[in-house]
Amino acid sequence: MLLKKFKQNFREITVYRILKLAVLLFAVTSFTTGCMNLATANVNPTTDLSTLKTMYVKHYPSDNSGVNQEIADKLRSKGVTVTTGSGAAPSNVDALVTYVDRWMWDITMYMLELTITIRDPKTEAPLATGNSLHTSLTRKSQTAMVDEVVNNIYSAAPIATSTATQTPASKAALINPSSVAAPTPLSKGSTLTTNPNDLVQKLRALSDLKKNGVITEDEYTKKKKTAY
Repeated sequence: MLLKKFKQNFREITVYRILKLAVLLFAVTSFTTGCMNLATANVNPTTDLSTLKTMYVKHYPSDNSGVNQEIADKLRSKGVTVTTGSGAAPSNVDALVTYVDRWMWDITMYMLELTITIRDPKTEAPLATGNSLHTSLTRKSQTAMVDEVVNNIYSAAPIATSTATQTPASKAALINPSSVAAPTPLSKGSTLTTNPNDLVQKLRALSDLKKNGVITEDEYTKKKKTAY
């Protein structure tokens, strides 16, 4: 009788300890993952997002949450002409946009993770990608998740050289390098009368030519010497 009672008590204690451990593990997991949020983005260094004026957002028939429409609307706010559909991308678009959305149940369904990838429409090679992960305690709405991912992608994009800050001479040089006027040779005994402003413009134009790969370092050095 005592042995039987001992075995019963032992089983009860063992079950209690297992349940206690399970509750503890659940609490730790909830604490460590319930407040997790990640937001990352990466843009290929050779990709200039400002040149991608037309995009096609691929819609997956299994998705009935309208994520593709929200991505399209967000990209339109970036000045992009966007179409969306479940068929193949049109041949004349600059980029194909794909996405992967993950959902979780916690009293209500919420978007746990969203990944958006901007791809080359012909090769489907990734040009830029962004990801956001928000667990239960930091959850965001579907619209907020789309906004976060797209904004992060454009924020991560390399800043292109703005033509607004270029001088007229440098703008012309980018179109036609020969448009940079050569300095007039000085005659024997004459003095330097070059306008300093003209000289600054020429040097800036040469610097822009080198920066944009129009002329080599050696060519830049030679032209710089003759600019004075």
